[in-house]
Amino acid sequence: MSLDYAKLHDPNAEYTMRDLSAETMGVTGERGGGRDVEITDVQTTMVDGNFPWTLVRVYTDAGVVGTGEAYWGAGVPELIERMKPFVVGENPLDIDRLYEHLVQKMSGEGSIEGVTVTAISGIEIALHDLAGKILDVPAYQLLGGKYRDEVRVYCDCHTADEADPEACADEAERVVDELGYDALKFDLDVPSGLEKDRANRHLRPGEIRHKAEIVEAVTERVKDRADAAFDCHWTFSSNSAKRLARAIEDFDVWWLEDPVPPENHDVQRMVTQSTTTPITAGENVYRKHGMRRLLEEQAVDIVAPDMPKVGGMRETRKIADMADTYYVPVAMHNVSSPVATMASAHVGAAISNSLAVEYHSYQLGWWEDLVEETVIEDGYIEIPEEPGLGLTLDMDAVEEHMVDGETLFDEA
Repeated sequence: MSLDYAKLHDPNAEYTMRDLSAETMGVTGERGGGRDVEITDVQTTMVDGNFPWTLVRVYTDAGVVGTGEAYWGAGVPELIERMKPFVVGENPLDIDRLYEHLVQKMSGEGSIEGVTVTAISGIEIALHDLAGKILDVPAYQLLGGKYRDEVRVYCDCHTADEADPEACADEAERVVDELGYDALKFDLDVPSGLEKDRANRHLRPGEIRHKAEIVEAVTERVKDRADAAFDCHWTFSSNSAKRLARAIEDFDVWWLEDPVPPENHDVQRMVTQSTTTPITAGENVYRKHGMRRLLEEQAVDIVAPDMPKVGGMRETRKIADMADTYYVPVAMHNVSSPVATMASAHVGAAISNSLAVEYHSYQLGWWEDLVEETVIEDGYIEIPEEPGLGLTLDMDAVEEHMVDGETLFDEA
């Protein structure tokens, strides 16, 4: 026997939690001007890219469809299906209320952080695309307008031998000269051959020298032609992170990303404040509430929310506004398909303190085939003026690259 999840949240039941549905709130649907629209369905399809991207489609009785994307992760499509009863019948223009409605309804299933927030993010992005189409405005306009016509992209780079400083420098030069990027990132949590025990998070002196050699090789090769950042993936101890950050202070490092695990903000703050090397973190922190201490305690020099993971477009805008009160710039982490990448670019256009949006798929030859439009050109994303996100899914490409067992959207 399957559960009727809608009945578990019966608005007439005595145990009902705070409910932000239109019916309970007394929100009228009579809006005029073609804005009296109802959501009729929510569907997902997973695409097998360099990550299993979860594409989201929100359908309406007006025949207008919005497309979004949730950060990859097990259980995300199931959670989106779980939330469908909470948005069907609602007006998609009430993006902020629907976001809070889903957070409230899913609170028992972890809407503070993790995959539940990720699933909500996918719906929220689709609502921005949908609302933009209904109102005939680009998505950035829903966020307050734009500061820039194009958003800078930083390319996450990889080589066959990521531990070889010269190989990294060669790839940096190729990406700058041949692909046209002026912003790059390389991994530093790569084997040096000197490790004794990778479980204890400790870096031996030779390991630090090896990582500093990678930083020196890349930054010296590209010089002023590109900014270069370096990612540690939450790998090192507090002491090792401090020593590594100090060891690369003399090089032109754009930032050092996630040198320590994300759970302990006190350690993050101490590492950041121990060095002149700019420290970035934030992709494993959820919603504006999770970012609060990082910013209030000046535990980061640059904050790096992942938009389709952290809560969506408006939540990222709220994080950026909070960061701006501490004069902290925003560099959006991003491992998405063209859909969430473009959605991140819309946010980047609408906030004053945007540095760049990450691109993690430059070695995947068909990434841009998923949509009919050009997304990245010469290391920048030009913000579309078409309604919504300004993208059109190529359904043939989506079908070709679907995860085994998935089905294509039912456009009927």
